[in-house]
Amino acid sequence: MPPVLYLLAGFVLLFFSGDWLVKSSVQLARHFKVSTLVIGITVVAFGTSAPELLVSLRAVFDGAADISVGNVVGSNIANIALVLGMVAIVYPVKVIKKTVWLDWIVMMLATFGLILASSNFIISSFEGILFIVLLGVYIIWAVFNSRKQGKSKEKIEKPSLSLVKTVLLFLLAAAGLYYGAEWLVIGAKDIATRLGVSERVIGISVVAVGTSIPELATSLIAAIKKESDISIGNIIGSNIFNIWAVLGVTSTIKPINVSPSIVNYDYWWMVGIAILLFLSILPLSKGLVSRWKGGIFLSIYILYIYLLFV
Repeated sequence: MPPVLYLLAGFVLLFFSGDWLVKSSVQLARHFKVSTLVIGITVVAFGTSAPELLVSLRAVFDGAADISVGNVVGSNIANIALVLGMVAIVYPVKVIKKTVWLDWIVMMLATFGLILASSNFIISSFEGILFIVLLGVYIIWAVFNSRKQGKSKEKIEKPSLSLVKTVLLFLLAAAGLYYGAEWLVIGAKDIATRLGVSERVIGISVVAVGTSIPELATSLIAAIKKESDISIGNIIGSNIFNIWAVLGVTSTIKPINVSPSIVNYDYWWMVGIAILLFLSILPLSKGLVSRWKGGIFLSIYILYIYLLFV
């Protein structure tokens, strides 16, 4: 099969499988009477990071470490500059959580922790375990903080699917993610080889956008319908999970080699865009990412992708 078809098939499978995984995970949580608070912070967050995790694992074991790390870095840049930028152009995005600055600080700690871990151009298993531990602490803090604000008194909804159907959907999603990740990496590697483009560039651009498609599609549809269910907190949380969960789990299983280009160039784009996000939502109590700010984010993303291929 041509590499472009592998790439497209991988995109489609990851898109639907990621959605199925989130839905089945939420249904499973309801079957076991887990609150929506815990579902949102853990199950859904892991579910939306599953495509990145599967792609990164597959890439590392296929000897394409630049696709693995590039996928995470590219996704973190795309979440802010592409997803938030496009959504804000359609429908300005408000700051919903008043504690968003705390989440932003955690995201920056995760980002600089990644930069520090990569200073020797390898993310070791020990550093991966440390990322996972930090993620655990963050989840516990997030749950505790939300309960403190009185959000834990929500009623646990009844599942809309039977347990058997839920398990089958979960297994189907898991299989789809596995093969979707495999086909995406195969297609990306072949295209990079044929075009003479580095795996780093393909990982940061094509693969990263591919694994971010579910978030992008969902957010754009919500914006078109003028539903404010996308929040800055969701994007920040996704970036934290990408570093601590995706790279944490991947490097724990197998240490990841990081190319100097990613460490010395792409990481700093990720930092710069994160700082720009913070500036764009000032004042934090009633910040708004307006259409012109969204235009700036999208323009920066287009410039970054252009410079990658030049």
